[in-house]
Amino acid sequence: MSDNEKIYAGTLGAVDNSNMLVAISDPDAHLSEDERKVIDRKLVLRLDIILIPWLSLLYLVAFLDRTNIGNAKIAHLETELGLSTSKYNATLTIFFISYSIFEPITNILIKRLRPSIFIPIIMVTWGASMLSMGFVTNFGGLLAARWFLGFCESGLFPGINYYLSCWYKRSEFGIRAAIFFSAAAVSGSFGGLLAAAIGLLDGKSGLAGWAWIFVIEGVFTILLGILSFFVIQDFPDRAQFLSTDDRARVICRLKFDQQSSAAHEDFRSSYMSAALRDWKTWLSMIIYMGCDMALYAFAMFLPSIVINLGWGGSVVHSQLMSVPPYVVAAIFTVTIGYIADCTRQRGLCNICTSFIGIIGFSMLISTPKAGVQYAGTFLAAIGIYPCIANTITWVANNTEGVYKRGVVLGLVIGWGNLNGAVSSNIYFDPPRYFVGHGVILAYMAIFLLGGSLLMTVLLRRENAKRKRGERDSWLDGLDEIEIEMLGDQRPDFQYTI
Repeated sequence: MSDNEKIYAGTLGAVDNSNMLVAISDPDAHLSEDERKVIDRKLVLRLDIILIPWLSLLYLVAFLDRTNIGNAKIAHLETELGLSTSKYNATLTIFFISYSIFEPITNILIKRLRPSIFIPIIMVTWGASMLSMGFVTNFGGLLAARWFLGFCESGLFPGINYYLSCWYKRSEFGIRAAIFFSAAAVSGSFGGLLAAAIGLLDGKSGLAGWAWIFVIEGVFTILLGILSFFVIQDFPDRAQFLSTDDRARVICRLKFDQQSSAAHEDFRSSYMSAALRDWKTWLSMIIYMGCDMALYAFAMFLPSIVINLGWGGSVVHSQLMSVPPYVVAAIFTVTIGYIADCTRQRGLCNICTSFIGIIGFSMLISTPKAGVQYAGTFLAAIGIYPCIANTITWVANNTEGVYKRGVVLGLVIGWGNLNGAVSSNIYFDPPRYFVGHGVILAYMAIFLLGGSLLMTVLLRRENAKRKRGERDSWLDGLDEIEIEMLGDQRPDFQYTI
């Protein structure tokens, strides 16, 4: 047992709805360290089995639904709806506008409405939006459907990342977030395969192949949403699949980890102001925009990049050629998540991985050789996907407090996704896409790489100041409840670097 755990073992303090410090009994306080470890391993394994597979499936579907328009494009969506390049890009842009506007408030809603209610509702509604895209006949109809898709999907990614951070210790969250987010990469490979198969339905029941992509995937999303009413669990303090002792164990182990995110708490406006006053919030937004813009550009335009490599072949062939880079990205996302958890060097992982992505996009922009460009798509994918999960984990690790963490994650992810509007409008000069690749290189070099370097340096300095006792004065005149409410501003809180 660590020194920190010894301090808290037995009875833990937690702040309840009325900001009163209440006791949480540790059911394993009387056990030896080896006995506690056995129980802890079994508990974490149970959490993994119950939470991770289903949530990963939901995000796979969500990412597939927001990016399958790229597959529909090379299945002649533009031609049949009479869309110019600017109109097509507008349908991509409108998604990110509604998505980003509503993201910052979704983590408040998921806490107030409960995950078992909030997540299924938004799934059914965005599934209906996706289904409607299969029956649009003009630009206006597609634009409206994409706006509602962004609005309805906005709660899933920030909501689930926040939700998972309320279950796992900081050293455990990275690999779980990576597995969850690797579903985005899997959706890219799965999307190419699925689009290739669905495209064979072209003309069936009077619907084009691109329309069938939206219809089939929309129906599947609605069905998953209905099932989610019975599968999604609530936060640890109310989870029905846990016994009373196991609920206490989850809360205790987070408390040992300097977290209080499993505790119940009412929302106050001070949490929003605390998030906005924190310099880490703004720098995290800069870092995340560096990888998120690149993510959406890559996901939406990879099929177009592949088809313009000059290799010839059918639409189905191009869909299939877009699969391998995503498979590699999924593997590296999980691998980097594991490495970051073990080393607690999330900044260094971002820095090294972003270098690989910069090399990949440099290959895409610097040569007309199809083989080199295709190899560049693999490095580009490796440089983007792991940084998304690692950055979100980094933010969650360093933001303490139930609602503050939710607000910060919402702001960071919302701002990152707003930059998806940029990615929707930079790929307009085929076949080399100089502007698109160039803008991504700038984003990755300045915001992702540069921001990660700066964050790493600043966090190291802050941790050193806290170890030297230079922040102890922050506790002057505060009682136990007020100290608990400081969250990551407590002088004994050490940031993950």
